[in-house]
Amino acid sequence: MKLSELMNKKIPTLSFEVFPPKTTSGYESVEKATEEIAKLQPDFMSVTYGAGGSTSDFTVSIASNIQNNMGVNTLAHLTCVKADKKTIFDTLDILKKNNIENILALRGDIPEGFDRVMMDYQYASEMIKDIKAYGDFCIGGACYPEGHVESSNMEEDIAHLRLKVEAGCEFLTTQMFFDNNILYNYLYKIRERGITVPIVAGIMPVTNAKQIVRSCKLSGTYLPQRFKAIVDRFGENPNAMKEAGIAYATDQIIDLLANGVNNIHVYSMNKPEVAAAIQNNLKEIMSYQR
Repeated sequence: MKLSELMNKKIPTLSFEVFPPKTTSGYESVEKATEEIAKLQPDFMSVTYGAGGSTSDFTVSIASNIQNNMGVNTLAHLTCVKADKKTIFDTLDILKKNNIENILALRGDIPEGFDRVMMDYQYASEMIKDIKAYGDFCIGGACYPEGHVESSNMEEDIAHLRLKVEAGCEFLTTQMFFDNNILYNYLYKIRERGITVPIVAGIMPVTNAKQIVRSCKLSGTYLPQRFKAIVDRFGENPNAMKEAGIAYATDQIIDLLANGVNNIHVYSMNKPEVAAAIQNNLKEIMSYQR
């Protein structure tokens, strides 16, 4: 099923993100973890692409297994940084042959020292136009409630977002955020500027405090005091941090659903127990809302 059809039903959806292994030796364990998450029967699962397409073959095989063997709608990431047009179109051919109908089109992070002039696609919107012209895919894109780190201001960022939608994006998935008010303010701004496609809220259950704090510093993600207190109190105890992180994410999701944000995407990081805990916490809420 094309995800735009699912999201346009305006019912709550819950999905999970997984990532492919970096090496062949890690493939079996990652495949097992993704299959365990797929057994939860989420509305869809997304599979990341890896820096510069470094794990693109694994992305296709993991996504194909989820789609064709586990029976779960799959969203394959596709990044264009360091990829020429031929590589992109070859990948589209492979995805189509594997019955994958949904693509999250991303530029990807530009490696330090890499010359952008060498890139066939400077922006994700340029690749989105080509995917749209290719046909047969539902295309999603990324959006940044706190602004992309390369944008000088929010107006510029939203202008780039409009280009993605005009190029063919049918839904947008947010970068992680930990303060729902940031998303609500962002939704008001983009709706005011005519961006009306469904928004999928990206939620990160924090299970590794040091890693997430470092990541947020790089991405400029705001950490509210309530979240900082949890990290300070439980960050040194992995089990306690996992429990607290799942509880915080659940609280975020419930608030989002209560305020009309229907599409929830959990960055489950190949952890079936985290995905299962989130789903279980929302069992009655999701069934009630449907």
